[in-house]
Amino acid sequence: MSRVQKYLIPAGHGRAFEMPAGAMLTVTLSEGPQVADMWAFRRPGLAEFVSCEHTRSCLEKLRPEVGDALYSNRRRPLLTVTEDTSPGVHDLLLSACDGERYALLGHEGPHRTCADNLREALAELGFSAPELPSPVNLFENVGVDGQGRLEIRPPAARQGEAVSLRAEHDLVAVLSACPMDIAPTNGDDRTPKAITVSISFFTE
Repeated sequence: MSRVQKYLIPAGHGRAFEMPAGAMLTVTLSEGPQVADMWAFRRPGLAEFVSCEHTRSCLEKLRPEVGDALYSNRRRPLLTVTEDTSPGVHDLLLSACDGERYALLGHEGPHRTCADNLREALAELGFSAPELPSPVNLFENVGVDGQGRLEIRPPAARQGEAVSLRAEHDLVAVLSACPMDIAPTNGDDRTPKAITVSISFFTE
């Protein structure tokens, strides 16, 4: 048997979720193309977390696919991609946006960021990250040319498409509906959108 909890994460905001081993996380593009920054920390201490650099090394590729695990900073699988109805374009290269990123892009004044969303979401559950890992950027479309230059492109994913992942350990997962509105990270319209997150819990 299973029970499902569903949440709408507003554009530019984030939320944290406690997931027991075996639970399923599904991220759906309920309003259109949108990047979802994702982190996952192993309970109880959060010192072990999904690491993009270790995942790239273990997978020997730049994009996770169905059946692939996302590995921790201790090279253990913490999440496994079980289903993906999108074109499968996700990013393991870029860091979370922060205030300095927006300043470099010419923005003046405060701006919501994925880095702040992570801290705020964990704090709501009484947690604090020991450091700020690079997120798995679900649905982010980053091109790499022959000279190794990166290009941020609009997502290849469209409204209604989704990706699902299974927790391999007890985790705290955090999702951020990326607030980027300068680069085309979230589409040609440069407009952040809400995402839907579903957590499925299974019982015997």
